[in-house]
Amino acid sequence: MILSFFDQFTSPCLLGIPLILISMLFPTLLLPSPTNRWITNRLSTLQLWFIHLTTKQLMLPLNKGGHKWALILVSLMMLLLTTNLLGLLPYTFTPTTQLSMNMALAFPLWLATLLTGLRNQPTTSLGHLLPEGTPTPLIPALILIETTSLLIRPLALGVRLTANLTAGHLLIQLISTASTVLLPILPTVSILTTLILLLLTILEIAVAMIQAYVFVLLLSLYLQENI
Repeated sequence: MILSFFDQFTSPCLLGIPLILISMLFPTLLLPSPTNRWITNRLSTLQLWFIHLTTKQLMLPLNKGGHKWALILVSLMMLLLTTNLLGLLPYTFTPTTQLSMNMALAFPLWLATLLTGLRNQPTTSLGHLLPEGTPTPLIPALILIETTSLLIRPLALGVRLTANLTAGHLLIQLISTASTVLLPILPTVSILTTLILLLLTILEIAVAMIQAYVFVLLLSLYLQENI
């Protein structure tokens, strides 16, 4: 039973070929295809409004030099958002519960922001490793601490997203299993458990949206430090 709870996090395979790539590309099918008209229907209007709002919020802490990252950050936001929400559907696989995928997204983008800072303003970027006014005996220790905190940023991004989504999926499966088992024995308790499951599902929808936003927002803040 314990192993079956974690089977949902195993990448599905067909003839020995992992299908995680298809799982990652499937959300793009939900986006409208480009046409000759700017706005085709109400769904396109809603999507354009949401993308505009997301872009405005992500670009708010950035100066004009960081606006060239808007396409990358908004595309990443839409990918994570659709993948997280689709993963809440029954009998689906959520690629963002895999630490390897989240690290593959977090590490290159974090490294790109770091290299951007080292290329454009190396003195300022390296100056973050040593706060101004630090006592001389504490300089080696502070440099080591700040370097560690800098290098741990992509790991924190990937682990945060993985842990939140994995915990939510496990809670949903545990409560749904308890509700099914208790139905013939204690129907009243089973109904209460189902209500808790409904509230938890609503909470997980919010968590899926918030975690996608936090992931991209932190990347934009890292970018702001280096431009």
